[in-house]
Amino acid sequence: MQLHNLKPAQGSVKKPKRIGRGEGSGHGGTATRGNKGQQADTGYQSKRGHEGGQMPIQRRMPKRGFKNPFRVDYKVFNLGQVDMLAEKYSITEFTPDVLYINGLINRTDQVKILGSGELKSAIPFKVHAASAKAKEAITAAGGSIEIL
Repeated sequence: MQLHNLKPAQGSVKKPKRIGRGEGSGHGGTATRGNKGQQADTGYQSKRGHEGGQMPIQRRMPKRGFKNPFRVDYKVFNLGQVDMLAEKYSITEFTPDVLYINGLINRTDQVKILGSGELKSAIPFKVHAASAKAKEAITAAGGSIEIL
C-alpha cells in the first residue's frame, strides 16, 4: 500500500445528485420540487416560522405566566458553606472576583450571603446582598461586610 494508490472504501463515496439536467438524468422536469406551488419557483425563500398560511406554532401554543425582566438572581452562599470554601480554596477575602477565579460563580453572577450555619473565621466580605442574620453572624465572628 502506497499513498498514490489509496482509494476510499467501496460504496462510501457517491456522486452528487445533479438536479435539473434533463429527463435522462432522472431528475429533470420539475427537478425534484414537485408540481406547482410557491416552493416550486426558482429563488424561493421562506421566513423563519412560516407555515404556508397555517397558524404558526408559536401562535398556536398557549402563553402562560409572566417573566419579570428586572428580576435579580443571586448565587447564594450560606455561612456554613463559606467556612468550608475558605478552607478548601484558602480564601482570605470573600468577594465575587475571588469566587470567579476559583470557578465557583460566573463573571456576571451576583452573590448573596445567607445566615444558615456557623461562621468560625473572621473573613471580610464584599458581596451584592446579605440577610440580616448573616450580617449579625459575620460581625459577631469578627469579620466585616461591605455591600457592593
